[in-house]
Amino acid sequence: MPEKITVLGAGSWGIAIANLLHANDHRITMWEFNRADFEYLSANRTHPQKLPGIRIADEITLSDDLRYAADGADFIIFAVPAQKVRSVCEFLNEFVKGAMKYVNLAKGVEIGSLLRMSELINSTLVSSRQEHIATLSGPSHAEEVSRNIPTSVVVASTGLRYAEEVQRLFSGRFFRVYRSTDLVGVELGGALKNVIAIASGITQGLGFGDNTTGALLTRGLAEITRMGVKLGADPLTFAGLSGIGDLITTCVSKHSRNRHVGERIGKGEKLAEILSSMVMVAEGVDTCRSAYAMAEKHDVEMPITTEVFKILFEDKPAFDALSDLMGRSLKEEVWN
Repeated sequence: MPEKITVLGAGSWGIAIANLLHANDHRITMWEFNRADFEYLSANRTHPQKLPGIRIADEITLSDDLRYAADGADFIIFAVPAQKVRSVCEFLNEFVKGAMKYVNLAKGVEIGSLLRMSELINSTLVSSRQEHIATLSGPSHAEEVSRNIPTSVVVASTGLRYAEEVQRLFSGRFFRVYRSTDLVGVELGGALKNVIAIASGITQGLGFGDNTTGALLTRGLAEITRMGVKLGADPLTFAGLSGIGDLITTCVSKHSRNRHVGERIGKGEKLAEILSSMVMVAEGVDTCRSAYAMAEKHDVEMPITTEVFKILFEDKPAFDALSDLMGRSLKEEVWN
């Protein structure tokens, strides 16, 4: 049966998902907070800086009025940056009172609270129930999903029936969705891999090669898994789409904004000038702050994350960070 779905956020991922759900015969309203972007999208049905060459289907309703966009929705999809999820939830609280079904697409951990996105939504929205919150994650660049490049992802919820419901909602000819009840593992894999992607970009900017990338991804996965297991995740989740699948894709892809940030840092640019030149958000920058704090709070060894943090926020030279990683005391290869 067709569902009425509200997509919050008209960035590249929001546009791609809105079109995908429309192609699955659902009724879509897409909300955009920025007035200038809303007016441009309304007039042109496309945005060359966000998702060049992709047109928003004419049947998709665009709105900058959140009350109107959310009214009567069966599902609300969060396609806003992770650090904006709380403010959007607080805005929704003004007029969404009854029980609602939510799907999160943001990949991050909130700065300060260190909450995962489902935790943040559940603790902030009065209309939420834990079993009706899901997160969709995996190797899924908007640039490719929007062009029907075959893609597989995973949806996780503590409620298995709800995971199955969201699985059916999103699945299509070119977009295959698996399901999971390991919400902790799926969310942490999607968030923390962005920090490793920045590190991958840094090594490329420094001029290093495939050997370095292979080692970085492997050891990056090890520290992501350590944190996940510490917080109750199933270690096998990190061998799946939201773990190694998303990690590999984000670390090597030309579409990766986090890898792009790292590469420019490796070439000597400063973080502030890089971020000011970007239209879209590189989630890994803010997530790095959270991941570093999580490592300290839970006493989890995350050496790559620590060095990325020092490069981004303490002006440590990238080559010095790499030297310190390579010069650590020798040890057995373990995952814990």
